[in-house]
Parts: sequence; C-alpha cells; structure tokens
Amino acid sequence: MANIILSETTASISELKKNPMGTVAAGEGAPVAILNRNQTAFYCIPPKVYEALIDRLEDIELNAIADARKDQPEIPVKLDEL
Repeated sequence: MANIILSETTASISELKKNPMGTVAAGEGAPVAILNRNQTAFYCIPPKVYEALIDRLEDIELNAIADARKDQPEIPVKLDEL
C-alpha cells in the first residue's frame, strides 16, 4: 500500500523514544514524520509551527463566517446600548 509522507524529514518511533528533542531538532523547524513499520503514524511539529497552523485555521474559519454574513442586512446599533 502506498503511503504519502508530507515531510522531508522522517524518524522511527524507536528514534523518537531514544531522543525526542533530537528528533524534533532534526526537522530544523519543519514537521518530522514519525514512522511505525514504514507507515506514517503521526507528525511531530515544533510549537511555533503548531501555533501558526492554529492561527491560520482560525483565520480561515473567521473568513468563512464573514463571507456568509456579508449579504445580510445591517443592524443598527447604538454604542450606548453595547
């Protein structure tokens, strides 16, 4: 069965267990694919990459909400009522 690896760096679970921080560092800031019997088990990513990913996903969700509401009529609001 073909397996797509979406990372330039890979490591085995055994390598990850032996040296977790070294495995993350091997990716040089990019994701590291962790393999189990030559199949991708999961991706190990540094915190900054994860934070950027979450920020991007939130932006996409907020843009979808804004796009869905753009044709709705405006509702008058007074600042004193807020």
